[in-house]
Amino acid sequence: MPSSDAPRIFSGIGSTYEKAGGLLSFGQDPRWRARLVSSLAAAPDDVVLDVATGTGLVARALRERYGCRVVGLDRSADMLAAAADRNGHMPLVRGRAERLPFPDESFDHLTFTYLLRYVDDPAAVMRELARVVRPGGRIAALDFGVPPNPLVRALWRFYTRMGLPLIGRAISERWASVGAFLSGSIEGFEREHPPSEIERHWRHAGLTEVISRRMSFGAAVVMTAERRGGGVPARRRVGIPPR
Repeated sequence: MPSSDAPRIFSGIGSTYEKAGGLLSFGQDPRWRARLVSSLAAAPDDVVLDVATGTGLVARALRERYGCRVVGLDRSADMLAAAADRNGHMPLVRGRAERLPFPDESFDHLTFTYLLRYVDDPAAVMRELARVVRPGGRIAALDFGVPPNPLVRALWRFYTRMGLPLIGRAISERWASVGAFLSGSIEGFEREHPPSEIERHWRHAGLTEVISRRMSFGAAVVMTAERRGGGVPARRRVGIPPR
């Protein structure tokens, strides 16, 4: 899907995003996000950038689990408005992952969720994400996957093609469109960008120790890696005072 289509597909759903995500995934989305958060292992004085923050689910969980500073970034004004309602005084920035409005090595760690399928050039976006993470920092991500087991894949395919649009319609007309979009997007993206290619993009962006963990029989994938090299704490680079 061209990146220009993402705002159209996801506009007007910020207020219902968190509840709908749980319903459409049969309660798995919160579990996937929890695994993403637990894989980061941030310190209390770290500063983390959460890209494609949406309503701030991962950003809030990072702050609650580690006590760290978190900055949320998203291109959708609707999602950021919902995040602002839920996240108190957490810094929120409207911007694109393709061109982050931060200097090099600005953050100790970075997370992103369901992002690469909505950009035109996943390899370039991975290089841009890695650019703002200090050497030695970690990047963690969550995305959908396609179950590798043929029987599970058949059941998953039936649900994504029939169940997602139907459940989405039960929530709202906007979610009916989202469900219909996701029914083809998940499998189409993996066909065009197989897991081995995505892992290669991570490595070519200067990331090491790239690990992919499949969850829910492969319906989701949590990836983690470390930015190559050593470095200094991010707050010294962007002028963020210590806690």
